[in-house]
Amino acid sequence: RFPWDHDNCESVLLQLGVPAAGGIGPHQNIVAFNTLCTHMGWPLANDQLNAKVGMAGPCSGHWTTFDLTRYGMVVSGHATQSLPQIVLRLDGDDILASGVLGLMYGFHDNRVKPSE
Repeated sequence: RFPWDHDNCESVLLQLGVPAAGGIGPHQNIVAFNTLCTHMGWPLANDQLNAKVGMAGPCSGHWTTFDLTRYGMVVSGHATQSLPQIVLRLDGDDILASGVLGLMYGFHDNRVKPSE
């Protein structure tokens, strides 16, 4: 879960079968995305994530499909915003999440709040 330990922060780390925009690793094919559809927040199940071709969906709620090779952009369906991509970076052999591209469903702000 990133950036917070919250149900709407469910994300998935994928190694796609093709290079992807924002992908890391030697083949630029490792990506992560928040798994809630941006239309109405329906969760995308593992069987709706096709890493081989880099697609997510269709969402079981309203049939939106997302292209994971192009920053999670909408291919078809009711959503008007891309699936939020988790920004990844490599630190040696470790994969670290460092930000979010796009607004996650159910939040008005993705920024991590400073600890008090």
